[in-house]
Amino acid sequence: MTTLAPPVGRIGYVLKRYPRFSETFVVTEILAHEAAGQEIDIFALRSVEETHFQDMLGRVRAPVTRLKDRFSGTEGLWHRLDEARAELPGAWEALRASDGIASGRDVAQALELAVLAKRRGLVHLHAHFGTVATSVARLAAAMAGIGYSFTAHAKDIYHDYEDPQHLDLKLRDADLCVTVSDYNLAHLRDRFGPGPRLTRVYNGLDLDRFAYKTPSPEAREILAVGRLVEKKGFHILIEAIRLMAQDGLAPVCRIVGDGEEREDLARQIEDAGVSDHVVLEGPRPQSEVIEMIRGAALMACPCVVGSDGNRDGMPTVLVEAMALGLPVVSSDVVGIPELVQDDETGLIAPASDPEALAAAMTRLLDDAALRDRLSASARARIERDFDARGAASALRAQWAETLSARPSAKEAA
Repeated sequence: MTTLAPPVGRIGYVLKRYPRFSETFVVTEILAHEAAGQEIDIFALRSVEETHFQDMLGRVRAPVTRLKDRFSGTEGLWHRLDEARAELPGAWEALRASDGIASGRDVAQALELAVLAKRRGLVHLHAHFGTVATSVARLAAAMAGIGYSFTAHAKDIYHDYEDPQHLDLKLRDADLCVTVSDYNLAHLRDRFGPGPRLTRVYNGLDLDRFAYKTPSPEAREILAVGRLVEKKGFHILIEAIRLMAQDGLAPVCRIVGDGEEREDLARQIEDAGVSDHVVLEGPRPQSEVIEMIRGAALMACPCVVGSDGNRDGMPTVLVEAMALGLPVVSSDVVGIPELVQDDETGLIAPASDPEALAAAMTRLLDDAALRDRLSASARARIERDFDARGAASALRAQWAETLSARPSAKEAA
């Protein structure tokens, strides 16, 4: 049995919003740390906007602190400055050296976070996504005299933001940057150079919750799961279903999720005449999605590069489907071919190609033996590289290495 890295000192997780319905990978990571005895504090920077939540949230023991993000006048900022002056001797120098990349709200939240980190004995901050969460973690860590790291996923790497995100400075100052695919890792190294420490850790799954089952030979439904946004490629999927129906097939495709493109997709379904074939199911908790996966014939994940440059790195739903035994069809976007190796762990269709997608889905629906072969191979890949315990252990090992290089943090631990 693989030896897992032990806990390190108390870690602060910095997240823009917590919880978020679609970010099951964050919760899975935290739960894996907690199972290993790792102490964690969660800090949320913005209010919760969603009304649906995953049932796994109830298992998280870490306290959640919601940092104030709305201020009237300057009183809130001055109060935080007074606290920082009294408790953080390095705060002023950190502010002077911050390069001015944080907004006033970010600075106020970083001041509060730095004071709380000091009071609670946090030894390190870790943010998810290299945008606002990392902006705040970077400044707070500098003021508190501790290190920080962050996980870069996809949008934060590839999206063309209106306001610069200064990823170069965040990478320069971080003790560690983790990303979720080898494709992302190569891109970041090509763009920003080899340092600081850049590493790849795949998003893991709690495999005890994703028991493998051989796909049913009688299953005929196509399932797709994700936010209803351009990069998920659901408009390509709907067109592929239209082509299949035109050829005399009658697949039923269920699309689970919600988002800004819901009305556009509903209109496309109606205009294409496939209302009997495509159903927009809305959001569903993970437990229901798992049951839907068990009853489907295949998972379609036709990701594309959005018009704004946004794209998926490696969708968690693909990892979940493959773990459960559901064969998958996806596209050749970013890191997906690392996971879905064509004709080995799934099928790949070129992005934005509904004809190729329709052909791949038809092939899987018509060949039960192919579904069995891909299913078994995919599960073996998930067990090898995507176990949440191993992924969280790899991250803790990286934290331990960074802490060992920071004498002050080591003493605090």
